[in-house]
Amino acid sequence: MATTVLIVDDHPSFRATARVLLESEGYDVVGEAADGAEAIDRARELAPDLVLLDVNLPDTDGFAVAAELTSHNGAPAVVLTSSRDGSDFGPLVGASGARGFVPKSELSGTALAALLP
Repeated sequence: MATTVLIVDDHPSFRATARVLLESEGYDVVGEAADGAEAIDRARELAPDLVLLDVNLPDTDGFAVAAELTSHNGAPAVVLTSSRDGSDFGPLVGASGARGFVPKSELSGTALAALLP
């Protein structure tokens, strides 16, 4: 199971909630980012096992960030999230290199673990 996590979302309240939830389930949240550029920088700096990545970011979309993050050996696992239903995104999730999608309302350590090797 992935243990270190970078949370990427432009809403501080979601980042805080996700941090508390994941830390209570045994994950080590090593950082947060509010947009795509910061996500890429923080992922390179922190080398997390997992990036929890919002689909809708202020500077780009999460699909482009996921593709960038997963484009090299040793890349972190990426799980996309959104307040919208995953079916709204069709094949974009798989094409991005992400392991999968978890709706924000269903976020849990168990949901993440189900998408990881």
